[in-house]
Amino acid sequence: MSKEVVAKVKLQIVAGQASPAPPVGPSLAPHGINLMDFVRQFNDRTKSMEEGTIVPVVVTVFKDRSFTFVIKTPPASFLLKKAAGIAKGSSAPNKEKVGKVTKKQLEEIAKIKLPDLNTDDLEKAIQSIEGTAKNMGLEIVSE
Repeated sequence: MSKEVVAKVKLQIVAGQASPAPPVGPSLAPHGINLMDFVRQFNDRTKSMEEGTIVPVVVTVFKDRSFTFVIKTPPASFLLKKAAGIAKGSSAPNKEKVGKVTKKQLEEIAKIKLPDLNTDDLEKAIQSIEGTAKNMGLEIVSE
């Protein structure tokens, strides 16, 4: 028999740096789970990731106040900014280009993101990442 799910909470936390402070505390405390338990488990599971990596996590809270969580791949925008070596995307992506990414970098990012995308086709995943890159004001170059 499965436990009754009370809530699913989606958060984005820096790998290995979760703490009961916002955004974790205010999001999870109302559901009555042990915050320090979550923080400890999250930090243990993400400590091997590169420092500063933003990690989306989906926390499932059950009626008995227990919880499970699933760690997702970093956001495409985070991976694209890292690949292009920029701090943030363009405020006017159609007019102002802020960086360049190669087709090879797009393919690598698509391979990383593939488990979390709604496709199994690498070509479609690349197109999706390409769209994100264009919306961030990145120019796509072929090497």
